[in-house]
Amino acid sequence: MGERVRRRDLAFVIDETATAPRHNATVEILEPGPDGLDHDRLLALVADRLALVPRYRQRLLEVPGHLAAPLWVDDDRFDLGYHVRRSALPRPGSLDQLRDLTARIVSRPLDRSRPLWEVYAVEGLQGGRVALLHKTHQALVDGLHTVDLGQLLLERGPDAREVDPDDWEPRRRPSPAALLAGAVAEGVRHPTRPAATARAGLAASYRAVDRARARTGHAVAALRGRAPEGPSPLTGTLSQQRLIALVETSLADHRTVRAAHGGTVNDVVLATVAGALRAWLMTRGEDAALRPVRVLVPVSVNDTEEEPTSLGSQIAAHHVDLPLGEASPVVRLHQVSWSNTDHLESRRGIAADRLARISGFAPTTFHAIGSRMAAREGGQSAALSVVNVPGPQQPLYAAGARMIASYPVPPLVPGRPLAIGVTSYDGRLFYGLTADRDQVPDLDVLAGCLTEALVELVDASSGAPRGARRGRRGRTGSPAGSGS
Repeated sequence: MGERVRRRDLAFVIDETATAPRHNATVEILEPGPDGLDHDRLLALVADRLALVPRYRQRLLEVPGHLAAPLWVDDDRFDLGYHVRRSALPRPGSLDQLRDLTARIVSRPLDRSRPLWEVYAVEGLQGGRVALLHKTHQALVDGLHTVDLGQLLLERGPDAREVDPDDWEPRRRPSPAALLAGAVAEGVRHPTRPAATARAGLAASYRAVDRARARTGHAVAALRGRAPEGPSPLTGTLSQQRLIALVETSLADHRTVRAAHGGTVNDVVLATVAGALRAWLMTRGEDAALRPVRVLVPVSVNDTEEEPTSLGSQIAAHHVDLPLGEASPVVRLHQVSWSNTDHLESRRGIAADRLARISGFAPTTFHAIGSRMAAREGGQSAALSVVNVPGPQQPLYAAGARMIASYPVPPLVPGRPLAIGVTSYDGRLFYGLTADRDQVPDLDVLAGCLTEALVELVDASSGAPRGARRGRRGRTGSPAGSGS
């Protein structure tokens, strides 16, 4: 009849709203090979891989009366052309234009009446390059039963691997009577499950009431002539629109800082984020620039095995207080490193090189799991999430086209208008920033501060005069993939 949505995935279905869509996204920039990369080749590649992820041809089916959790059922009108879409940029095809298009696409929730994913082939980038934008619902990818489709489209060489022939035919959709009978039978076998489903729905209703009450409180305060308490730059009510920033940096620069001061590349990433937040808040004249900011850093841990073997079941939430009040970039780095060292020693965190050996590992899947962790936290324990995923350091290909950049586009959680994702790949390190368009209209300033913060750390590590290494900064608005 279909598999029921698991309890751990149900919240991502129930909690989704127009202002907080529950999907992950990734932007990949590809250099087509001699045969090119057009929409038809991408369609053929996706069609070839769908047999490896059956969930991608299933949709949600609600039970009448919500007596039980929804079911995953085969989509009897599955249309690959709907899910694999074609778009193009006008001249000159810059990275700025690509991020604007990405922001518009990720602002829209996925259609619940269809399988919960989309892939966009974006043509028209400078140099004849093509971008792939993957967009997948958080309920779809758990890293254990289902991986991200983007993981399956990439190869270690230009020649695609062979996959068994796909003879998929949709199973018949259950009738309303069958759905009710299944819900009753499940209630008999597992008496607590219907109650858990009802509690999840009730909790979602309470959260909606709380949000409405907060909006009403602001309106009443305005009518009384009393201004409500101003929100922090890292908190606020989300709108339905997003801004995206894409920043490319050198992995060697991060390693230079690590070599000079110890710690890990992840420490350098977090210290760079700390420096960027400090500088950005100072441009706004915010007192928050002098206070620590707590961030959620999902990490993989291995408490029982000598070598990690799976992804999704070994992810833990780690919190780091970024010392924004510290003026010295080196001191900020050491404070972050101390916090992470304490976590690694107490939880046996997996090092980046070992993490990359996990069976089925791919950055897109890990980012999906990290965003699920941030969503479960609900934005209550941290001001923002920073998910850093070590990727492969050799070229990957899709339909013969070489991938030259991979930017994560993390989702936002209610009340938190900023999220940061990071991926290292083939000698580069890519930052993806998602922000609410109304709450953080100056996201480009934060992106610029990010590259300046890394330059500051590199200068402090090499002994060069400050600003002498300006040519090594990352790019936030240059043509897509140029000069790498």
